[in-house]
Amino acid sequence: MEKIKFGPDGKEAVEFYILEQTMLGGVTYLLVTEEEDGDSDALILKDLSSQEDTEGLYEIVSDERELSAVAEIFEDLLEDVTFITEEE
Repeated sequence: MEKIKFGPDGKEAVEFYILEQTMLGGVTYLLVTEEEDGDSDALILKDLSSQEDTEGLYEIVSDERELSAVAEIFEDLLEDVTFITEEE
């Protein structure tokens, strides 16, 4: 499984495993987790990079409508993945 390192501005870098990648409306999304195996928290990251950028620029998807749409795609792609929101 591919591992990627994210370095938030002014913070220590964090490594995530990329579980899956998809595109929706021309935007790339990554499903990432800190654990390689087993149940764990996951994040959906949205690629904000432009073609001129030398490094990727990602943000955590927080808009509920966008999050729901992308999560549904990832659930279809990965049969053994189910998303549980914090409200549930």
